[in-house]
Amino acid sequence: MRVTLAQISPKLNRTNLADIIKTINSVKDSSDLIVFPELSLSGYMLQDKLSEDAWSLDELNVLRNLSKDIDIVVGAAFKGESHFRNVALYFSKGEFISRHNKVHLPNYGMFEEARYFKAGNIFESFSVDGKSISMVICEDLWHKDVHHDLIETNPDIIIALVASPARGFSDDGLEIQRQWYDIIKTVAKECSAKLIFVNRVGFEDGLGFWGGSCTVDALGNIQHQQENFKKIIKTVEV
Repeated sequence: MRVTLAQISPKLNRTNLADIIKTINSVKDSSDLIVFPELSLSGYMLQDKLSEDAWSLDELNVLRNLSKDIDIVVGAAFKGESHFRNVALYFSKGEFISRHNKVHLPNYGMFEEARYFKAGNIFESFSVDGKSISMVICEDLWHKDVHHDLIETNPDIIIALVASPARGFSDDGLEIQRQWYDIIKTVAKECSAKLIFVNRVGFEDGLGFWGGSCTVDALGNIQHQQENFKKIIKTVEV
């Protein structure tokens, strides 16, 4: 399967959809699946902009149509009747297939997600072309109970949408990157699943995101790794 890791730098406005459409069109003839980072349609530090910049499903019919040519996974701030969610959306074959609501919303230090979003409460898998797929969003993977939930869903592929700020700089690299790679290698091995990790880059309100998007095989080995801090759209074989 040819997978495009879209390591992009979303803006804090709705122009992200136009940029995402352009990116999809540039790879749709050479890729089977494209994965964008957490909140790629919205930007991360939405705060009070959430009410005007969150998306509803009927506003994303263009992605539904584009998925006739390539499967699409995007992250978005999503509006319900009385609340907002941090979601991952999967489109395939001209249809909306699945949605994961982020379960673990960080609310410490630089993070204030629990103040603005309502948490999800379930991890599940769905089938596309005979493959079982599970989606997770960033902080979800930092909780050991989630690893057990993923093992029970028994996915062939885990897709992780991430917006991880850079921290823990040293002469040996980023401590947060080492921690993340330890987690995703462990989860892939525990689940005997391939894992697709897509982290954003760019800056928002003093936060710098490090990228380092990669794929991991079912034995916990990193197969393809992208450079840190650079916008990179790359298609790899998974």
